Amino acid sequence: MSEALTPETPEAVLDEAADEAGEEEPIKQRKNGLYPGVSDELADSMKSGWADTELRGLEPIAQAEYTAARRAALSARFPGERLVIPAGNLKTRSNDTEYPFRASVEYAYLTGNLTEDGVLVLEPAAGPNGNGGHKATIYLLPRSNRENGEFWLSGQGELWVGRRHSLAEAEQLYGIPASDVRELPAALKEATGPVRVVRGYDAAIEAALTDKVTREHDDELRVFLSEARLVKDTFEAGELQKAVDSTVRGFEDVVKVLDKAEATSERFIEGTFFLRARVEGNDIGYGSICASGPHACTLHWVRNDGPVRAGDLLLLDAGVETHTLYTADVTRTLPVNGTYTEIQKKIYDAVYEAQEAGIAAVRPGAKYRDFHDAAQHVLAEKLVEWGLVEGPVERVLELGLQRRWTLHGTGHMLGMDVHDCAAARTETYVEGTLEPGMCLTVEPGLYFQADDLTVPEEYRGIGVRIEDDLLVTEDGNLNLSAGLPRRSDEVEAWMASLKS
Repeated sequence: MSEALTPETPEAVLDEAADEAGEEEPIKQRKNGLYPGVSDELADSMKSGWADTELRGLEPIAQAEYTAARRAALSARFPGERLVIPAGNLKTRSNDTEYPFRASVEYAYLTGNLTEDGVLVLEPAAGPNGNGGHKATIYLLPRSNRENGEFWLSGQGELWVGRRHSLAEAEQLYGIPASDVRELPAALKEATGPVRVVRGYDAAIEAALTDKVTREHDDELRVFLSEARLVKDTFEAGELQKAVDSTVRGFEDVVKVLDKAEATSERFIEGTFFLRARVEGNDIGYGSICASGPHACTLHWVRNDGPVRAGDLLLLDAGVETHTLYTADVTRTLPVNGTYTEIQKKIYDAVYEAQEAGIAAVRPGAKYRDFHDAAQHVLAEKLVEWGLVEGPVERVLELGLQRRWTLHGTGHMLGMDVHDCAAARTETYVEGTLEPGMCLTVEPGLYFQADDLTVPEEYRGIGVRIEDDLLVTEDGNLNLSAGLPRRSDEVEAWMASLKS
């Protein structure tokens, strides 16, 4: 029996022996596994007899030229400094199972690589006046080792979770020199000169830099990378359109099975949309909100365990995430039986009118706040008109009284995060000016809680939100989600056509 895998040998002793010999730590076996160890004969057998599966002549990923430009902009912003951007690590869900991995947005934005444990490092390069830009290296786990049995014995080995790209393959795909990430912490500990790291993703990398970085400088790095994503390049705009197109098909899927949801619960709607997201994209971009009846008044209702009843409204807020991690974020409020009641239509049409005003305010040169203010003005007018709050409208808006029923802002930036660019400075985001290439949502809503005694009983339990994804263009905006009807009569006709 192979000594390194002898089950009777304490793991601590094996680890110490490996450290003293300068060797890799032995691969730990799962406790209570049915095989006590590996014979020398089996270990030798597993080392040989495998075909060469190295991939050669690979084409760069579609966004390689864009990620290179993004790294160049980052390099220009922080000359002479070492920049460390980790992808992050797997997170345990339960015992020895992990959550599906999603690379950090900063890392994915700069590399296009989406695998766990990766780290992008930009090393300052020598040049005129001491500034030659940066040399980028992507640090990754290489393919599973076949000599020590990792590929079939480790829970993260190739035969358990699938093949990783070799470092040579990665260089071809991402256009960045690649090295073994397991060597990086030691190298960073020896690094000199100014260093910045994107925090919160990789504890081992941060530990290696603990005496070299400051929170203030690291925050500046995160802010820059957040603000860099405010204006989307051509590749990003295309990916967002793909995400929205898949999302439109997902909404159509849901309408076609509303009868099955009535027989079960909101979970049927959630599962139906999820299927479309997984078939056409990477995943859902965020937890789908499948809120029927009074659940529509809970802004982020993601339990999705309630009944779906004819006569109620279904507020569906969902988005497909592409394989490159760009997400849509679309909301429609649909009559479960295909027809709005009089009061439902009254509230829905008010929200539609507010959204129309908001969309009209999205154009280059406009203040970011303009679309929010335009939509809120319409909603405040409606609330005064209905006698739910005392006017005039300017007083309502000044005091924010409409917020009892509107609750949230009218939109947000959209991209690789559903609430994208969140670390950007207030002066460049909320207080900023719209530019061509920015992508944002316009999503006004009215929510009358089931226990709100300040409104007539017929309003209670009705929540309506309409949300679309807009790309700012040179002369206005492009509604990426225009494929989904918004006007109440068009929604009813669309639903009827899907059920016929």
